[in-house]
Amino acid sequence: MAKKRFESDAGPTQRQLRVGEVVRRALSDALIRGETHEPDLDGVSITVTEVRMSPDLKIGTAYVMPLGGANGPEMIKALARAKYELRRHMGKSTQLKFTPDLRFRLDETFDQFDETRRLLSEPEVKRDL
Repeated sequence: MAKKRFESDAGPTQRQLRVGEVVRRALSDALIRGETHEPDLDGVSITVTEVRMSPDLKIGTAYVMPLGGANGPEMIKALARAKYELRRHMGKSTQLKFTPDLRFRLDETFDQFDETRRLLSEPEVKRDL
């Protein structure tokens, strides 16, 4: 099977990483300042841990975690409702040629860290280490 033009086993390019960081900072700033009219986002602290950009830089997938991890699915829905306002603020604050479309996902890496920590603390694993 032939590879598509943008497929690569090497991971994201430097450009994708750089633009992802610019988008993450702009998105975080907009959320900190409360620049949305979404009532479900008022007074809620949301951490934007990472933004992964598509190879053409048109779509950014933002991995977010509400403070304490509570109400994650509700926060994702609220962010999706506010995405057009967030894109507008992001377009004003960045120097990007195109403002990427935003997708929101819960960041589950913290859960993976907890599971890894739990596995490493088991007596059978400690014995083998």
